[in-house]
Amino acid sequence: MKKTGLLLLLLVTMAAAQQAAPDASGVVATSTSVPVVRFQTPTAADLYCAGFISQQRVPNANFVDGGLQTPAATKFTNGEIVYLAGTGYQQGQQYTIVRELRDVNEYELYPGQTKMVKATGQPYAEIGRVRVLDTRSHSAVAQVEFSCDPINPGDIAIPFAEKQPIAFHAPIHFDRFAPASGKLSGRIVRGKDFDGTLGTGAKVYMNFGSNQGVKAGDYFRAVRPYSADLRDPVDSLSFKASTSEDTQRRMPSFEAKRFTRTNGPDIHVADLPRRAVGEVVILSVTPTTSTGMVVFALEDVHAGDTVELDEQQ
Repeated sequence: MKKTGLLLLLLVTMAAAQQAAPDASGVVATSTSVPVVRFQTPTAADLYCAGFISQQRVPNANFVDGGLQTPAATKFTNGEIVYLAGTGYQQGQQYTIVRELRDVNEYELYPGQTKMVKATGQPYAEIGRVRVLDTRSHSAVAQVEFSCDPINPGDIAIPFAEKQPIAFHAPIHFDRFAPASGKLSGRIVRGKDFDGTLGTGAKVYMNFGSNQGVKAGDYFRAVRPYSADLRDPVDSLSFKASTSEDTQRRMPSFEAKRFTRTNGPDIHVADLPRRAVGEVVILSVTPTTSTGMVVFALEDVHAGDTVELDEQQ
């Protein structure tokens, strides 16, 4: 009898533990609408390789003008020697190597993206970090200490600044249908490497910054109304497809605006609840922009999605 009781207790404990265990995306299956989620904590590589957008152009007087095997080699990574053009270098100094970017694809991922990106500022990629070994002739000799991507001649050298690490965030209840809170909100202007479809670990750039009180370590919830899908040239096709069964007497249809039909019910897209798609932590800020990382995603996060300050602890 005692053995049977112990076995039953063991089975119940295992079932409870199995139910509370997070899946691969970090979701603990407690309920459908308000799961408990676990966030991914950004690493040092996430912090120093994220890139940024700035309304103020980065000075480009100091730059990489070659390497030990120039001109045969034009890509430089960890441990390799590079030469830095410009002035003001001193032995032992560290420099961050950044790259001024341009998007060769002019396709808009959401309506008005080109105008919004232009208003937000110039995008830069953070390529790596070098340390000055010596100054000779008209160039400084430096060694690559850390590279996010291969460093190229022409990349800009700016003084290195240490970044604040992001503290671990305990799991929280994630209500994906929570109504608007009225707190600070903005938009994901674009993703790193000009990506438009983003998942956990992806870097994003947003159109608010320290002028609005935002700081590294703040969390924002990414949300998307169904009307955004309606405006998307691909996703909108699903709204136009048949949603009914042949045996239904009154055929429903999705409509962007409210009006009355006589032959079937209208499903007004604007009346559907907005859905939260993920969570973004702020990695760094400028006065007018923020760089963030998707630390949790229930589905794809898109360039153009709205983000709203989430102060849930």
